[in-house]
Amino acid sequence: LIGNYVVQTAPTGCSPIGLTRQDLDLLDLSVVENRFRRENPDAIIHCAAISSNPFCQEHPQLAQRTNVETTQILSSFAESIPFIFISSDLVFDGKKGAYVESDSPNPLSKYGETKAEAEMHVMKNSRHTIIRTSLNGGKSPTRNRGFNEHLQQTIRAGKTMTLFTDEYRSPISAKETARTLWEILNQNLTGILHLAGAERLSRFKIGRLLADHWKEGRDQILAGSLNDYKGPPRAADTSLCCEKLQTNLRFPLPRFSQWLQENPTAPF
Repeated sequence: LIGNYVVQTAPTGCSPIGLTRQDLDLLDLSVVENRFRRENPDAIIHCAAISSNPFCQEHPQLAQRTNVETTQILSSFAESIPFIFISSDLVFDGKKGAYVESDSPNPLSKYGETKAEAEMHVMKNSRHTIIRTSLNGGKSPTRNRGFNEHLQQTIRAGKTMTLFTDEYRSPISAKETARTLWEILNQNLTGILHLAGAERLSRFKIGRLLADHWKEGRDQILAGSLNDYKGPPRAADTSLCCEKLQTNLRFPLPRFSQWLQENPTAPF
């Protein structure tokens, strides 16, 4: 999702090479190395990951190889060039919210654990950048990557979806994330940075905003509570404070509700 928008929003004069799972098996390290040597890139923006919490819980070894070992290898290949690693707000336990870059990770899920561990490898190189982001929405090539896409599929199938009123994130359009990644690369910003929407919203509120945007499905979005949830661990409030990054940007990170209003035809 984010990688697709990175390619779409590339600045004039830049020719990014967007690689999908079909183009490159990241678990075949010899193939990855050969491709890296052949392309000889000026920078790498590493967006690939297994991001499904339930899948990571059920397949921990595959999640470890994909999210941690691959990141470690790519970071080592990119030793002398900029390397931007896309991490997650789920490295935090969600006990306080409004997390800043200096807060210590304490993930509750296997997915969060893999991202936190991968960050440690990336941090070994001072030229590299870790981007912690939140829920990203948009139109993915597979139509199943954005948080909005699953919800819309559910609504159009005539089903209901329960979203929590006490689980908070900082949603953002993947297109805005991609735009900001290019700015970060252009300014050669390094270290850990938080990149998310400038608005703390509950999952339920996010769903209602999207339903209003689509003009359908509002009554199919039901309110629930983490107190009644029986599935894999979920963090209650992983909202991110992005002031550190914002001071370096030439444009404001958007509030998600405002962004939807200003982009009524956005592919959500």
